[in-house]
Amino acid sequence: MALRAVTLDAAGTLFTVAEPVGETYARIAGRHGLGVGAARAEEGFRRAFATAPPLAFPGASPTRLDAHERAWWYAIVRQALAATAGPELDACFAELYAHYASAAAWRVLPEAPGVLADLRARGLRLAVVSNFDGRLGRVLDGLELRPLVDAVIVSSRAGSAKPDPAIFHAALAALDVRAGEALHVGDGPVEDALGALGAGLRAALVGGRPPSRPLPADVALLASLAELPALVETLP
Repeated sequence: MALRAVTLDAAGTLFTVAEPVGETYARIAGRHGLGVGAARAEEGFRRAFATAPPLAFPGASPTRLDAHERAWWYAIVRQALAATAGPELDACFAELYAHYASAAAWRVLPEAPGVLADLRARGLRLAVVSNFDGRLGRVLDGLELRPLVDAVIVSSRAGSAKPDPAIFHAALAALDVRAGEALHVGDGPVEDALGALGAGLRAALVGGRPPSRPLPADVALLASLAELPALVETLP
C-alpha cells in the first residue's frame, strides 16, 4: 500500500523538556517547603514513571477524565518527591501540573517544524500519538506545532496507551487511512516501534542510539527526526 499518513510520538520525538525533570521538581518543591535534591527527584520521577499504570482510563466518564489525569500525576509527584500527602504537596503538585501544561516547560526539537512541513507538502496526513493527557493540545499550540498536524491522539482520552494497538487504531480512524498506509515514528522501542508494528503500521525509531533490545529488521532506525523525509522518499 502507498504511504498516506505519518503518526508521531510527542515528547522525545517532536519536543523535549526545557530542563531536566529533577531540577524542575526540586525547585518547585522547595518553594512549598519540600526539600529534595534535583538528583533524588530525577531518580524518583524515573522510578515512579516506569512503574506507573498506563495513562489511560478505559470506560471512564468524559466528565471525570480531568480528575483521573490529575490523580495519576499526583501519584507520580508524590512518589518522586517521597512526600506525605498534605497542603504542601497539594500546592507543589498544582504548580507542577500547571507548569507542564505551558509551552515554557518544553523545547521544540529544532528539526521538528521543518520535517512536519515537509511531510505535509508531500500530501501526507499527520497525527501526534502520545501517552500523554489532555494538556498536550495546549502544549502543541504553545510550541506552534498544532497547526502542522491533522489530529492529536492522547492515551488518557483514547482509553488506551501505547503499545496497545487501540490507540494507533484511533489515530488511523482520525486520519481516515488503513494501517498499511501509515508509518509511526517515535523514540520508544516498545511503545512506538513494537506497538506500531503490532497495530499493522510501519515503524521507525528515532533517537540516535541503538535500542537496548533487538527489533524486527523492518523497523527503520533514524539518528534524528531530520532523516525522516529521506526515509519517506524510499517508501512505496
